Amino acid sequence: MNIALDGMPLGSQLTGVGHYTFELARSLALAAPADHFTLLSPLPTSVVEVVDGSWPANLSLHKTDRRVVNRRWWSVGLPLYLKRSNFDLFHGTNYEIPLWSKTPSVLTIHDLSLFLHPDAHEPRLVRRARWRLPLMTRSASAIVTPTEAVKREVCERLNIDPQKVVVTPEAPRTVFQRREPNQTSDTRKHLNINEDFILFVGTLEPRKNLKRLLEAFEIVLQTTPLTPQLVIAGGRGWLMDDFAASLQQRGLSEKIRLTGYLNDDELCALYSSCKLFVYPSLYEGFGLPPLEAMSCGAPVITSNIASIKEAAGDAARLVDPLSVEDIVEALIKLLSNEGERERLSQAGRERVKNFTWERTALKTLEVYRRLLEPRIARIESV
Repeated sequence: MNIALDGMPLGSQLTGVGHYTFELARSLALAAPADHFTLLSPLPTSVVEVVDGSWPANLSLHKTDRRVVNRRWWSVGLPLYLKRSNFDLFHGTNYEIPLWSKTPSVLTIHDLSLFLHPDAHEPRLVRRARWRLPLMTRSASAIVTPTEAVKREVCERLNIDPQKVVVTPEAPRTVFQRREPNQTSDTRKHLNINEDFILFVGTLEPRKNLKRLLEAFEIVLQTTPLTPQLVIAGGRGWLMDDFAASLQQRGLSEKIRLTGYLNDDELCALYSSCKLFVYPSLYEGFGLPPLEAMSCGAPVITSNIASIKEAAGDAARLVDPLSVEDIVEALIKLLSNEGERERLSQAGRERVKNFTWERTALKTLEVYRRLLEPRIARIESV
């Protein structure tokens, strides 16, 4: 097989979809050494760090002729490029596939946040998604989602045949491994983080539910002798310009540390040394940060929403993200109970063994082969 994947998510600072795109492409190449995979983009891509130093020989990173950018990549540039190339299949890893093309296509839909939580996004992105995504789902030969929860949403909301949708769970990257205290102290010192801290990791945006987390944290400080620091790690997203100001108004600036975007080494150090990790998101397609935290041994508090329950199982303390009281109760219980923290830490490390990028790649390869089986059979018969 000769497979092209959308490389455009690698064109900026890597977050969720960028990491998904690269880890999937690399794992596909490692799992199927006889096949070839190309990350295809009309724009420059960021430098991708390969953790173990190996870049598979059957994985290419290809920047197309810059001129096609001016010819509308998805509607004109990419379809024409695929027509001239010999790719057997195109995988759109970020909600997009060519608007017209005879090349079979797989479409990854990470979540339906733009449909279900439009108030948490820029209006222009909501408008674009609402007219383009239905076109993409109808055009795709197959659709991939990270959880059964998102599959149900896609089928019900976009009226898609369930047979067309395949669930391929994602996984934490291998860089996330537990570190010893002496391996994390320099990072904490550099970031001005205390030894006793609660950690949140994610883009700062409304659906991450940080306002309720702040309210719960404030109650813990006011009603108990507990005095942890709250560390919020992540880049600033849409509708969060007033977030820092709200910290000042609450008088929490001294107890809360906003780190901004962190690299993998820094994240790994914080996951490994936090007293607990909290992720009270209102909506997720999968929710990788809780699993990353589990990989590093952190006890996890997260939301009892369908997609996260599917990934975290019973290895996390699940809370109602709409209930400040529920979040407060979970924070107090875990901060006060070392035995419960250790139980969740061990449960998380066991749970996360169920998720690897190799398994994700093998499930994705099954989708490719099922779509290309008639073509392969014709070639082999010649």
